[in-house]
Amino acid sequence: MGQIRVGTASWTDRTLIDSGWYPPDADTPEKRLRFYARQFPLVEVDASYYALPAEQTAATWAARVPDGFTFNIKAFSLFTHHPTRVAALPADLRPAAAKTGKDRVYLKDVDPAVADQAWHRFLAALEPLRQAGKLGAILLQFPPWFPISRTSKEYILSCAQRIAPRRACVEFRNRTWMTPGNQKETLEFLAAHELPYVSVDMPQGYPSSIPPVVAATAGDLAVVRMHGRSAKWSSKDIHERFGYRYTEDELNAWAPKIRALASGTEVTHVLFNNCYRDYAQVNAQQLAALLLT
Repeated sequence: MGQIRVGTASWTDRTLIDSGWYPPDADTPEKRLRFYARQFPLVEVDASYYALPAEQTAATWAARVPDGFTFNIKAFSLFTHHPTRVAALPADLRPAAAKTGKDRVYLKDVDPAVADQAWHRFLAALEPLRQAGKLGAILLQFPPWFPISRTSKEYILSCAQRIAPRRACVEFRNRTWMTPGNQKETLEFLAAHELPYVSVDMPQGYPSSIPPVVAATAGDLAVVRMHGRSAKWSSKDIHERFGYRYTEDELNAWAPKIRALASGTEVTHVLFNNCYRDYAQVNAQQLAALLLT
């Protein structure tokens, strides 16, 4: 069986800090990251979805965690066809994006040269992590309006090519990718290009719901993201959407699935994205303990 790494999709959420999960002496960003890295071998950076990361920030992260620690990075919103605030772009790229007259733009709204520059700066900023051997996968999480199609597949491959030799992984929020009729096609497409499919646990019955299919589509890496099962998944309040704490029975049901997934790949990343108070951290510690038994 391959190695299994368990972590969470945040270590800086205000409700987490307020929850008391961090000890009183972990009262600075540096101390909190150092403490987190003593509890888990893996974390996902979601702030990079909202704004391009800074190289100095990545260098600081790399210096604060031990060798062997891994940062997965969520791709900037523009790259995955999500609405992006013009103000989130670097100052010199904003005038070109602002020509649309919109506060938020999509990839289709901006000149390809702007997107190219944004990609260049995004990847350059991650170099300190890569050089330190602490960069894991770059998460390409595509939105509900990104359906299965030849054009969509070509775009996924273009992103993976930009990211190479760094690792990309792919998560869908449009159900057409994983309907019974398309599931085999989707997984075969990813496997043909050695792109890890991101298996998810999430609320079902919503337009963005993806079934909890567990699949390894690359030999070196598999990824699972645990989003919780909130009854308020459609809420605009992020804490209502992700404010769910898994029960022991729910985690017990996932443990054998993760072991089976790990049997088909070198490393499996499991990330808890139920980031409200200490729910993700507690659940991640519980699952990690279960996987040891």
